[in-house]
Amino acid sequence: MVTFQFVPYHDIENLTPTKRVNKLLKIVKEEKIVIMEGRLKKQEEADLIEITMEEISPKFKGIELSVIYPDKEKQYPLQRLKGVFANVLLGDRQGLTIIGPASIVNKIEKDPDKIELFTKESTIRYRKRKKK
Repeated sequence: MVTFQFVPYHDIENLTPTKRVNKLLKIVKEEKIVIMEGRLKKQEEADLIEITMEEISPKFKGIELSVIYPDKEKQYPLQRLKGVFANVLLGDRQGLTIIGPASIVNKIEKDPDKIELFTKESTIRYRKRKKK
C-alpha cells in the first residue's frame, strides 16, 4: 500500500530550515510520500539531498524529489504581478513539492498537464483466502 501525507505550508512556515528539512525527512523515512504545499528554498533542497545522502543505508535507500511550479511564461503580466504580491504576503505557497522514499518511488515525471509518479512493484505476494 502506498501512503501519501499532505503537509500544508502553514505547518512548516515558522520552522527553521533545519527543522523543516528534518520534519520532511522523518515523514519520508516512515515510507510515506510527502505532498507539500509550496516549495523549499534552494538551500533547503540542497540540505535535504545532502542529509539524505549521508543517511543512506540498506534500510533507507534515499529519496525522489520533484517540485511543480506554475509556468510564469504562460501567465499574463497581471497574473505574474499578483503572484509576486502573494509570495511576499504569504510565503512560497505556490507550487507543489513531492518527496518520496526511493524504496517506493521509482521516478517522478512532470509536464504541464500532469504528474506521473512511478512506484516500484511490491515483492510481497498476497495469498488468496480460502472460503470456508
